[in-house]
Amino acid sequence: MSDVSTQLKKLVIASGNAGKIEEFRDYLANLGVILIAKPDSIDVEEIGVTFIENAHLKASQVAIATGEWAIADDSGLEVIALNGAPGVLSARYADTDRDRIDRVLQELGNQSNREAQFVCAIAIASPDGAIAADAIGICKGAIADAPRGNSGFGYDPIFLVPDLQQTFGEISPEVKSQISHRANALSILRSKLESLVAPHYSA
Repeated sequence: MSDVSTQLKKLVIASGNAGKIEEFRDYLANLGVILIAKPDSIDVEEIGVTFIENAHLKASQVAIATGEWAIADDSGLEVIALNGAPGVLSARYADTDRDRIDRVLQELGNQSNREAQFVCAIAIASPDGAIAADAIGICKGAIADAPRGNSGFGYDPIFLVPDLQQTFGEISPEVKSQISHRANALSILRSKLESLVAPHYSA
């Protein structure tokens, strides 16, 4: 049994987003790992040009800064007709969630092609900053004509799931936890994480 496995008892979540932190805790429950939010004093500049680059960057820097294992994600909305925007700039597209939603709707206008996808890249780094595992999850959908629903966060009220004819802002957290981009990425990552915490994991 490796030393790496026996050391992974705690994961620092490299995010200050309360909704995202709650989703991490829900998805990674029953792994025998304590999940804690990063200190507010640690702020990582997202300079990567892809979601996976930013996830690696945040996980690595938070791990080094805290001396703990860290998990980080970079996620966002890609709208086909906007050439993939807002993309990695999703969280910085405007000052507030409502302003970001308004900007996407305004830029998309009356275009008939409203295809979009949520992308989530997740990485886990050991205390020395080395990336131990990563994964990318995608959820395909479309942009609604106007915000719908009050659940979720970010762009959820305008992200329409065609099969359900509901936005992420309308579906229940339980349904979202099964189909979202973060759920898809964490599903891939979970088996990798289980191998790292094997001594502490009980099915």
